[in-house]
Amino acid sequence: MACTTILVGKNVTFDGSTMVARNEDSPSGQFSEKKFIVVQPNEQPIKYKSVLSHVEIDLPTNPMRYTCMPNAVDESGVWGACGVNELNISMTATETLTSNERVLGADPLVNFVPAVGKEGDKDYVPEKVGGIGEEDMVTLVLPYIKSAREGVIRLGEILEKYGTYEMNGIAFQDVNEIWWLETIGGHHWIARRVPDDCYVIMPNQLGIDYFDLEDAFGEQKEYMCSSDLKEFINRYHLDLSIDGSLNPRDAFGSHSDADHTYNTPRAWVLQRYFNPLTNYWDGMDADYVPESDYIPWCRTPDKKITVEDIKYALSNHFQGTPYDPYGKFSNERGKFRPIGINRNNFLGLVQIRPDMPEEIRSIEWLALGSNVFNAMIPFYVNIDKTPEYLANTTKELTTEDFYWSNRLVAALADAHFASCSSHIERYQLAIQSKCTEIINKYDNEFLGGKVAKEKVVEFCENANEEIATELRKQTIDLLGKVLYTASCEMKNGFSRSDA
Repeated sequence: MACTTILVGKNVTFDGSTMVARNEDSPSGQFSEKKFIVVQPNEQPIKYKSVLSHVEIDLPTNPMRYTCMPNAVDESGVWGACGVNELNISMTATETLTSNERVLGADPLVNFVPAVGKEGDKDYVPEKVGGIGEEDMVTLVLPYIKSAREGVIRLGEILEKYGTYEMNGIAFQDVNEIWWLETIGGHHWIARRVPDDCYVIMPNQLGIDYFDLEDAFGEQKEYMCSSDLKEFINRYHLDLSIDGSLNPRDAFGSHSDADHTYNTPRAWVLQRYFNPLTNYWDGMDADYVPESDYIPWCRTPDKKITVEDIKYALSNHFQGTPYDPYGKFSNERGKFRPIGINRNNFLGLVQIRPDMPEEIRSIEWLALGSNVFNAMIPFYVNIDKTPEYLANTTKELTTEDFYWSNRLVAALADAHFASCSSHIERYQLAIQSKCTEIINKYDNEFLGGKVAKEKVVEFCENANEEIATELRKQTIDLLGKVLYTASCEMKNGFSRSDA
């Protein structure tokens, strides 16, 4: 999937949380309906079979409950996207990455090959199963891990055994740390711990720009990797460094012209947002431009990062630059692929709060549809069910769920951007403020010792329902305002009424 990911270490978030956020975007011309659900242990398979690659994997018999954001229509598999398990461990799956011919020639991707002919015929060739992919990863990993580090280890073992048919980046998160794993070819991988005082922007491109092999094969404090990575690098001469300091982006990644229109501009515009004072970003003296290949993987922001910052960043359409597709005065508008794009399926941000009890520690913020026109809403994850407004998404268009309501708002408002932008901005401010108020109210009630242990799940579900009720009311109101504005500006309008 074409996606953008933001990782924020606990020392540079506004409240000391670890924060991991990801847009899931469909391929061009496609849209995937998403829903927010809880998977109970008795609903988790013991023998898993991938729909796309047909790989079969036996799973442990002790899964935990977890949230996820699967496709509403499961004909292509689950595509769990992101979630949090009952121990407040989170993962994303997955950001599609780029690679190069040297890597893919040395360790080819494990692609599914359909059978040829009919079984029993003389010339029959049986199918060749593929590896795992984005469809599978949340289901295979999240229910079984007790820390972010364990997530890296479990997924790494699966990758080495079964392989993958695509290049992927996956985030794992707990209250203390964030790890980022990148696959290399069919069976290899690297992972790096995000520094606590840094943030990371990942725009569909292999991103890690420094890797310590000594630590990865030693204490593994900050780095981990597949068991034969040293031999793999040496055998196929993949290290391109002059001084022996391994840069994975050079060794395993890509530097194509397509990167300069599709990937690197997204890293540029968000580092421009988070570090406006650190570098020059525009003009002849710019330290970095949208086509720069060496924008740092991680860096310390100029100020601490909030939930609202992440929503703004993952809705970015190059506003304030000549490349804004909604701009009026530049011939460079639409030159680069925006982050807030028409085919955003959803945005998920997991905030794991160290100052809160474990029962209410994790908040999963969700936005559905094109991020330019939606709002990001908080939900507790210590629950057995999600609100119907987010859980009942189907293939059929309806205003009765959050996904389709947002799709309708975006499609109407996009063509009338200048006239509708004030409606969108007021809605985003109003609903995100109100939902934060509701979360604060329930947080304070829980901290006041008013919730019995056996009532915690019900307590969190009640909070989520109150949020969903307010969300539905304000979203329908927004849709009405946008529809009215778009109707008034239809091309067949005429200023004179009946005589």
